[in-house]
Amino acid sequence: MIFNRLCKYLFVMLPLLWGCGGANDADDNNGSPDNDVPVINYSVTATYPHDTTIFTEGLVFYKEKLFESGGAPEELPFTRSVIGYYDSAFRIFTPTVEIDRKQYFGEGITFLHNKLYQLTYTNQKGFVYDAETFRKTGEFSYKNKEGWGLTTDGQYIVMSDGTANLTYLEPQTLQPVKVLEVTKNGLPCDSLNELEFIQGYIYANVWTTNDIVKIDTATGHVVGKMDLTSIVNEVKFRKLNADVLNGIAYNPATGKVYVTGKLWPGIYEIDFVK
Repeated sequence: MIFNRLCKYLFVMLPLLWGCGGANDADDNNGSPDNDVPVINYSVTATYPHDTTIFTEGLVFYKEKLFESGGAPEELPFTRSVIGYYDSAFRIFTPTVEIDRKQYFGEGITFLHNKLYQLTYTNQKGFVYDAETFRKTGEFSYKNKEGWGLTTDGQYIVMSDGTANLTYLEPQTLQPVKVLEVTKNGLPCDSLNELEFIQGYIYANVWTTNDIVKIDTATGHVVGKMDLTSIVNEVKFRKLNADVLNGIAYNPATGKVYVTGKLWPGIYEIDFVK
């Protein structure tokens, strides 16, 4: 097991006892890059079941169905590198795509122009599927050392790789057209993970934290931050082996936002000013 995979897939943070929208201890220190980042307050409006075998890597709505992708850590033999969707009540997860967990660690997904795109973790390879039949129609490669999250702004596919950079890919050639460095008060905001494009901004999980940051796509500046520690605390109380927060999905038909995490027992519907 390589060191960075152990780092990425072990939950190493103790829950912090703070409420919705609050800042954690590190953010209260003088000179923290988060000091001037506006806090986004939120409320939990509903909770739904989540398949606790899914090591969540991607979460996205497509045609009003909630799709999720998972990875398969070697130390968790019950996990699968799988993509599927939930029924309207979020109670049943139906797999649509599965890749060989011995070869590939499935990562983020997004839909664009009737195609489904999927990253893999360290293979520097992605897959393209027909969004209706889920038949694989192509593959692509990228030079980023790792693949983490995917989203789309409707024109480009946007990829995270665990750094502070977001890589924009042209959807036909899947070649990079630009790289956006994400900063908080002038400092790089690295460990960007699962992504979601919401009303002109990109929201990103920050790996190993309980934070979701709101990114101005024109400048790369972090313009807001949500601290989901209260949700993480509840999850850990319900299921001790639940892992990190990861997964943001926006339903444009309803305006609702959903979050979850790796091996979590629940999907949380949250409301906030976007």
